[in-house]
Amino acid sequence: MEKLARTVSLDDLRDMRLMARQLRQSVNNVAFTADMRLTLPVLGSNAMTLPLTTDWSYRPSGWAGPVFPQGHAPVRNKTLIGDDLTVYHDCKTPNLSLRQIRNTDPQGLAPFRLAMGVFSFDGSFLSLVLQAPQSIVIGLKKRHVIRLTIKVQSELPLDMSARLNFKHGPNTEQVAQEIDFSTVETAVEFDLAYTRFNETRVEQVWLDLFFESPSMNRVEIRDITLSRHPRAEL
Repeated sequence: MEKLARTVSLDDLRDMRLMARQLRQSVNNVAFTADMRLTLPVLGSNAMTLPLTTDWSYRPSGWAGPVFPQGHAPVRNKTLIGDDLTVYHDCKTPNLSLRQIRNTDPQGLAPFRLAMGVFSFDGSFLSLVLQAPQSIVIGLKKRHVIRLTIKVQSELPLDMSARLNFKHGPNTEQVAQEIDFSTVETAVEFDLAYTRFNETRVEQVWLDLFFESPSMNRVEIRDITLSRHPRAEL
């Protein structure tokens, strides 16, 4: 083909160039799809590290499978990632970027991770809001413990907190916890025995992740899962 390209007419050469570009695109698409499917962890994997008595668990869509679009730059207020994660901030100039990346760590459990870049930050808050699926409220009791497991890596030291929200009737119950990043992966537990939510009327559950002083940092959330298990009886 290369030798032929040196001798054919210009009209034929244009047709050959078009065919070559189409073939290259097709080859690139096959290679991309193969990389997506063959890279560990495999797509569709729902493996998680969970307490033995877990009766419900969930990995958000941004970590479980591909989302479209894969990236946002800049990230506007109320940008939706997948079908269950929303970015909230009050920046006048949103110098933020967010991109879903295929997880290539064979030791990791999540097929994807989310990378967020924050440059100059002129807002007063930055948060990710995770809407739990309705299945979490089925059989939810005050004897349950809801567990957040999160794996984060950042270029600079990072302060984060988590707040679990329950909507029951006209009221909303909130429970907040600081996240300790002394290890790469950490778990935070919310014991519902210490809340005032009405288990007979609970309608929705969602989680807020707050980033403190996020300016000039790159943060990778490599995995995040929610689960629930009954509290051990005393």
